[in-house]
Amino acid sequence: MTLRDDLLQTADTYCAAVNRSRARIGTIIWNDGARFDAIAKGADTTTRNFEKAMQWFSDNWPDDTPWPEGVERPAKQAAAERVAS
Repeated sequence: MTLRDDLLQTADTYCAAVNRSRARIGTIIWNDGARFDAIAKGADTTTRNFEKAMQWFSDNWPDDTPWPEGVERPAKQAAAERVAS
């Protein structure tokens, strides 16, 4: 599996758990509602954007939803760390 696959699997699992679209979550993370669908169609993303998304998912992951198997999860950041970064 590629990092792109990891990102999309994580996004799709999160979206299903919270009943939100990829577009809505892309808007929250990057202010770009089309980005997840573009990545799914083969567009690339930067390392910084990948890391930002994965950190956001880790920090906002629903407690009652298992993290996708085989996808590395970043450690949660405390709220104070998120504000400082």
